Amino acid sequence: MKFEAKLFLYGVLFFVPVGLIYGVWSHGEPVGTAAIPMVGGLVLMVGGYLMMVSRRIDARPEDDPHGEIADGSGDQGVFSPASWWPIVCAAGASIAFLALAIGWWILVIAVPVALIGMVGWVFEFSRGQHAH
Repeated sequence: MKFEAKLFLYGVLFFVPVGLIYGVWSHGEPVGTAAIPMVGGLVLMVGGYLMMVSRRIDARPEDDPHGEIADGSGDQGVFSPASWWPIVCAAGASIAFLALAIGWWILVIAVPVALIGMVGWVFEFSRGQHAH
């Protein structure tokens, strides 16, 4: 995790100065002048999060400069089984996108479908076959 954190944190050293240089050269063009330093802020948040996580977990084989490929063998984590809830969320999002073309009243249908999908997706491990 330390390498990933450093990779993102080095992005701050690139995006913020480039955004400031862009702002000067473009004579204050508002979109790029704001967006490029904001990307620097985003990579700062991701890098900071990864840095905090790297302090809480043990060193991984990827973090060892003398590590071997065989050091990373075995279980790689816990992955969720197949789930139908992302399809329900996508249906709610597509109905909401349809509201842009037809009319805002369709959001009355889209919001409950999307909320049902999100709640089902979040709580799918709380009940049924894969309950913890």
